[in-house]
Amino acid sequence: MRALRLIRPGYALEMMEIPAPTICSGEVLIRVKAAGICHSDAHYRAGRSAVHPLPLTLGHEVAGVVEQTANGADQFKPGDRVCIHYLATCGECRHCRAGFEQFCRSAAMMGKHRDGGYADFVAMPARSLMRLSDEIPFEAGAVMMCSSATALHALNKARLKAGESVAVYGLGGLGMSAVQLAKALGAVQVFGVDIKPAKLARAKTLGITPVDAGQGDPVEQIRQLTQGHGVDVALELIGLPLTMRQAVLSLGVQGRAALAGITEKSIELYPYQEILNKEAEVIGVSDHLARELPALIEFARQGKLDLSSAITRVIPLDAAEVNGVLDELERFGDAVRVVITP
Repeated sequence: MRALRLIRPGYALEMMEIPAPTICSGEVLIRVKAAGICHSDAHYRAGRSAVHPLPLTLGHEVAGVVEQTANGADQFKPGDRVCIHYLATCGECRHCRAGFEQFCRSAAMMGKHRDGGYADFVAMPARSLMRLSDEIPFEAGAVMMCSSATALHALNKARLKAGESVAVYGLGGLGMSAVQLAKALGAVQVFGVDIKPAKLARAKTLGITPVDAGQGDPVEQIRQLTQGHGVDVALELIGLPLTMRQAVLSLGVQGRAALAGITEKSIELYPYQEILNKEAEVIGVSDHLARELPALIEFARQGKLDLSSAITRVIPLDAAEVNGVLDELERFGDAVRVVITP
């Protein structure tokens, strides 16, 4: 089969012909129909986040059709439409039993610690598979498994309640899902912050209030739009110290900032004035949970989460095209989500 693989950090992905995966007990072989290109994949290619063992096939946003099942995976049959929770876990440790499988010590992430979906086929444990409703295109099903799922987890971690206000920093793949999911969960005011006019325009079509950070301090703009109160919840989905600080400063009394963006740099906050005095909270967001995915799929099935505007391009499984998209992600370009359809 064809597989687009990372051979060496800091270098372009390379197309290789390798054998299709051999599935073990409890596993399923999936024919890949769509694989999203995530900003994390650009980090992996660059070597900013370790990928092992090498060479490895990237791609952790995957949807497809069941090709073959092994013993212990009888709940699925060939032809079933599925999307994949990207963690292969033990299912038995205290974290897995509690439903917080992202902390499983033996967890292996598809596309980072085991071969992923930039290929014709991928193998994963049956417990990592979610049934994909016929109403949802494979391209959307793939993107939902990372960017949408992490956006929902961030909103859940921030304990968003109906009637509250939300500011979303970053209108890329995660942000375009986050603004829609915030509305689906009952937020009455949703602000989308970015510096890219194309992304702000796309978000405006979803009925949210765009905040152009390129035209002035977004914190001050949000304060003005909320009559000085600030927001109840702020999500930081970019991974920059500046926007992390802005997310915290956007909060009103007892506000919660959920930080999901990835950065190696520190941020500066003044505890008394910016956190303690208004009992604000700063919350870390790590991945997402398998138990959150059925609700996410249902939001998409009902049309409350529409990724048609978030998927800005569909490309073939081609080394030059995929490496070009990863280059664009490194530059924080206008594309929201690009999806590979092998």
